[in-house]
Amino acid sequence: MELTGAEISGAEIVVRSLQEEGVDCIFGYPGGAVLWIYDELFKQDKVKHILVRHEQAAAHAADGYSRASKKVGVCLVTSGPGVTNAVTGIATAYMDSLPMVSISGQVPTYAIGEDAFQECDAVGITRPCVKHNFLVKAVEDIAPTMKKAFHIARSGRPGPVLVDIPKDITAAKCVFEYPKTVSLRSYNPVTKGHPGQIKKAAQLLLEAKRPMVYSGGGVVLGNASAQLRKLVQTLGVPCTNTLMGLGAYPATDKQFLGMLGMHGTYQANMAMQHSDVLIAIGARFDDRVIGDPKHFGSVARKIIHIDIDPSSISKRVKVDVPIVGDVGDVIDDLLKALESAKEKQDAKALKAWWAQIEEWRSKDCLRYDHKAAIIKPQFVVEKLWEITKGDAFVTSDVGQHQMWAAQFYKFDQPRRWINSGGLGTMGFGLPAAMGTQLANPGATVACVTGESSIQMCLQELSTCKQYRLPIKIINLNNRYMGMVRQWQQFFHGNRYSESYMNALPDFVKLAEGYGHSGMRIEDPKDVEPALREAFARKDDLIFMDFLTDQTENVYPMVPGGKGITEMILAEEL
Repeated sequence: MELTGAEISGAEIVVRSLQEEGVDCIFGYPGGAVLWIYDELFKQDKVKHILVRHEQAAAHAADGYSRASKKVGVCLVTSGPGVTNAVTGIATAYMDSLPMVSISGQVPTYAIGEDAFQECDAVGITRPCVKHNFLVKAVEDIAPTMKKAFHIARSGRPGPVLVDIPKDITAAKCVFEYPKTVSLRSYNPVTKGHPGQIKKAAQLLLEAKRPMVYSGGGVVLGNASAQLRKLVQTLGVPCTNTLMGLGAYPATDKQFLGMLGMHGTYQANMAMQHSDVLIAIGARFDDRVIGDPKHFGSVARKIIHIDIDPSSISKRVKVDVPIVGDVGDVIDDLLKALESAKEKQDAKALKAWWAQIEEWRSKDCLRYDHKAAIIKPQFVVEKLWEITKGDAFVTSDVGQHQMWAAQFYKFDQPRRWINSGGLGTMGFGLPAAMGTQLANPGATVACVTGESSIQMCLQELSTCKQYRLPIKIINLNNRYMGMVRQWQQFFHGNRYSESYMNALPDFVKLAEGYGHSGMRIEDPKDVEPALREAFARKDDLIFMDFLTDQTENVYPMVPGGKGITEMILAEEL
C-alpha cells in the first residue's frame, strides 16, 4: 500500500484513486454534492475532466471511451437529478457488459433518509442496472471501495459499478492507503475452461458435417479477436457475428456470412438454423438473434457455448457442451485440442456445406435500388466505408440507420463499431463518439444517426466545440422515426401514430449555431463529394444532413416472435 503519511480529504483520495488506476480522462457535470471532488480535480493535471452538457451524455461518453479503448470508462455526477439523469447511460453499459465506474455524490450522511435537497436513493435506483454498487460510509473506505469498483468493473463479465459518496465523506480526512491487490471472497470469476469440456467441444467440431461459429460482443470485450480468427480459419468453417460482435471477425473475409438475427443476412440466419454443430462464443442467444426459442430448437443440433458468465449459459437455449471461462483462453486451449486430435474433419461434407451456403448467399439479400433519384441510406453508408477505407470508428444511435450501418459498413477490426445493442438507447451516438474520439486522438470518428436520435443529446455539440472534437456526423434524415414507421407499416396497418417528424430544425444552421460546419445533401450524385470534403477537413466537426428516401425499410427482417428463418426479404428491384 502507498502511505502518504499525512491526512488528506476524501475528495483528494477519490482523485488519487483514479490516478492509481491509470485513469486519464473522466466525463462529468458538477453539482453541490461533488464540489469537493471538483475542487481536487482543479488542483491536478493527471486526470482530464470533460464537461458534458447533460449527465446522460457523461455516462454514454464514458461508455464510448471504454468500448474504443479497452479501458474502464469513468463518469462523475452529483446527487439527485445528476445520478438519475445518468441512469440511462449506466443501464446502456450494463446491457452491453461495458466496464465503467460511475461516481455519484450524495447528500451528507446525517441527511440521508431525511428527504434532503437533491437526495435520492442512488444505490436502490441503480441496483437493477449495475454489476455492483457501493454507498461509502466512512472516509477510510473510499480507497478500498474504489479499488474494488475498478476490479469488479473490468473482471469476469464486465459491467458498470456505482460508487455513491456522501458530501461530508469527501470533506473528511484520513491517511491515504491505496490497496495493491483486492480479494473478494464472494467474487471469483472462472477464467480457465474445463479441459474435459474443451476436449468434447473439439471432438464435436471435428465430427461435424455442417459446423458454424456464432460469436458475440464477448469476443470483443475479451480481446479475443485474433484467437477467433485463427479458430475459424483453422477449421475452415462459416462465421457470423452478432450486432455487438461486429469486427471480431473480418467482414471482408470470405468465411464471414454477415451479421445474423432480426436484420441479419439470409445466409447467416439460414446457416445458423441448419448447422449440425454450433459453437457460440461470447454470445447469449438473445431474442434479436434467434427469434422464438421454440423455432430455434426445432432443428436438432449440438451446441457448444463458451462464456465468462455461467448465468448466460443455457439461459434461453439448452446447450450440450457448456464451457465457462475467458473466451481467449478457452479458444487457445480448444485450438491445442484440435491440433492434438487424431480425427480429421470430413472435407467432403464441409465442401457440400459451403455449396449450400453459397446458394443462400446468392440471394443478395442486402440489395437496394442503386439508380434511385433520391438518396438511399444504404448508399451513404457504403460510400462512408469506401471513403474511410473501412478504418473509421463508427458510432450510431438506434433505429434503421443503426441497422444499415451494421449491414453496409464492413468492420474488419474489433472496437471500431460503437453502438447500444442491448438497451437500444437513442441519444447514445454523439456522446459515445466524443468518448471514442478522446480515447483515440487523431483517429477518424463518424457518428451515423437519424434526425430523431440526434436530438436526444444534441446539446453535446457544445461539448464538441469546447474540446475541439472533429467528429463527422452522418444524419440519415428521412423525417420519420424510421424503425417505428417500419413496424407501423408492417404490423399496424400503416397507421403512423406519432412517428412523423414535422417540426425538424434546420440542422445546418443548428450546427453553425454551435460553432461547427453543416452540409445539406439532397441529390445522390452529391453524396460522395460531400463525404470526401467533410473527411478532408480533419480538424472540424461537420454535420452532414442527408435527406434520404422516406419509404426505405431495413431488410431482411424477422418479425417479433417469429423464427430466425422466417424473414421478410426486400421487394424485387
